[in-house]
Amino acid sequence: MWAIVINPISGRGKGAEYGRRVMDFFDHHGVQYRMITGASAEHTTRNLTTFLTNEKECAGIVAVGGDGLVHLVLQHVANTSIPLAVIPAGTGNDFCRTLGWPMDSVEEILRGVLNRPSTRVDLGLVDGEWFGAILSTGFDSLVNERANLMKWPKGPSKYNVAIVLELLGFKPMSYDIEIDGQRFSTKAMLIAVGNGQSYGGGMKVCPNADLSDDLLDVMVLSPISKLEFLRVFPKVYAGTHIKHPAVRILQGKRVRINSPAIAYADGERVGVLPVQAESVPSALLTWLP
Repeated sequence: MWAIVINPISGRGKGAEYGRRVMDFFDHHGVQYRMITGASAEHTTRNLTTFLTNEKECAGIVAVGGDGLVHLVLQHVANTSIPLAVIPAGTGNDFCRTLGWPMDSVEEILRGVLNRPSTRVDLGLVDGEWFGAILSTGFDSLVNERANLMKWPKGPSKYNVAIVLELLGFKPMSYDIEIDGQRFSTKAMLIAVGNGQSYGGGMKVCPNADLSDDLLDVMVLSPISKLEFLRVFPKVYAGTHIKHPAVRILQGKRVRINSPAIAYADGERVGVLPVQAESVPSALLTWLP
């Protein structure tokens, strides 16, 4: 029995539409499934927990939604033999991008799921919480905080508007960082710890992150002027921002960050620093194109 976990309101209703397409596909191919959803993330978590408790041999989970739903499901399937497929129905969909699947083909992903063997990829673990793409702190976390409170605009443009509004009063912060036992202190505008490559709907903040190298990529942006930030910012979509002299890319198995700041992982609030993250090799069973 499969579980199809759906966030029906993700992507302004795309979750419900794509969820129906997944169920139609499974019905057509004679695949048994249970549809799981909820009125809130907590409700969905309870329903999924109940399903997995009662269904001793879950064949797999299809998450139909955005990165928030994927993050929720990861907490249930990491370090297990239950494979996870992701249908990108949110506004960011960065973990699906990290896996390499197209953003607009539900059936192509499902055909891959039914016709290809699953494989294992790395996950990040921060203070006991699993993440698939990016753990971040600094400017982008403040942007996330602001964007989560904004009722307008809708969709991906909300993040860009929040960037401009947050930048007006932003000041770099001091960080103490430890990577595999090597410690240093620095001022930075933001720090991104990547298991995957992108966040924010395709911003390749850690463009060389590899899901199978057992390492986390750490991107540190040193202080630059606000005007320079706005000039460099568009380059993050191509990953070419790493050529800027204010950007450092480091790698490590374990990363600890401390500062009077907050952290987000996969767009979900982790909490205040300090945080400690590590790469967990082969922690997720999934499908690659």
